[in-house]
Amino acid sequence: MKKLVSLMVVAMLLMLVTPVVADHHGGPGTIAEVATEAGSFETLLAALTEAELAETMADEDAGPFTVFAPTNDAFEALLAALGIDAADLLAHPQLADVLLYHVVDGIAESGNLTDGMEIETLQGEMLTVDLSDGVEIVDAMGGSAAVTDADVEASNGVIHIIDAVLVPAAFSLEVEEEPTEEPTEEPTEEPTEEPTQSIVEIAIANDAFSTLVAALQAADLVDALSGEGPFTVFAPTNDAFAALLTALDITAEELLAQPDLAKVLLHHVVSGKVMAGDLSDGLEAETLNGDMVKFDLSGDVPTVNGAEISATDIEATNGVIHVIDSVMIPTNFEYQEIEHEDEDVPETGTNSVYPVAALIVIGLGSLIAGKKLAKQSK
Repeated sequence: MKKLVSLMVVAMLLMLVTPVVADHHGGPGTIAEVATEAGSFETLLAALTEAELAETMADEDAGPFTVFAPTNDAFEALLAALGIDAADLLAHPQLADVLLYHVVDGIAESGNLTDGMEIETLQGEMLTVDLSDGVEIVDAMGGSAAVTDADVEASNGVIHIIDAVLVPAAFSLEVEEEPTEEPTEEPTEEPTEEPTQSIVEIAIANDAFSTLVAALQAADLVDALSGEGPFTVFAPTNDAFAALLTALDITAEELLAQPDLAKVLLHHVVSGKVMAGDLSDGLEAETLNGDMVKFDLSGDVPTVNGAEISATDIEATNGVIHVIDSVMIPTNFEYQEIEHEDEDVPETGTNSVYPVAALIVIGLGSLIAGKKLAKQSK
């Protein structure tokens, strides 16, 4: 029943294509009426229509609801990051899930948001509020959307205009090819779209990997991973790096200045193109750093050295990317203190640390003390 109601809510947005009806009581109109004047939403409307949500009629008394509404520019940025056009997005089988990921049951005004708050969407997955620099909404893939216009009131809820499209974890970047209209006499394999970007280019185009890109640049590995390959890269998201920084109690600048940074990054790269279908439970593979990584497929989510693999088979011209939720540490990495010139660092006392076991390779011990990660042994 809740899913049906959620579809009814999104259908209300389709009323944006009709002329705005004035509120005879002098108050704000519905979400649909108010959104027409709040921004440019032609792409959003086309997506709602293509997802066949127009057939679901909304009750005028339904709600209240909170809608995070991406602008046309937000959709253009998503298309550029995925390397597809609008037609590909509108043909995507998970289009409705993406749209429902922008709708929340109830009113969530900006003044009621708190830093780190998690909000459940009508799609079923969570959004996270980040108030460290304005108001940002973080999606399941680690990407974030800034709220450019908040608390646009409506008679049945509130609208927050955002500058990026929120992507749920269940969304696959691959777009299925439609079958040909006329079958051939002999069965042929359905053509697949060839990748057009290298591993590094894909990472640069995705905001969820900005820390990884900065680390590759600091370690002078950009040219290496832009080479012919092929390579298999297990790419940690920004959230994965943030958890590591918390565990080591250091800043991103201190991590990027580590002499052993290249060892950590090469520990996430395997020679050859290893697709998800090539993996097996207990399989071990040697990384370009020289250490081994081990795969565990026994649970609901596959892992590599304890890091959950949240997205697989993102193909590039020189290999493939699998997204992971933590940074894997090789046995030959040793953290070194970075001296700060003309700076007295006050004692900070005892800091809370994320559980380290989730960050370190399965079967390796770890020790974080005095801001130093000791060598681990299998």
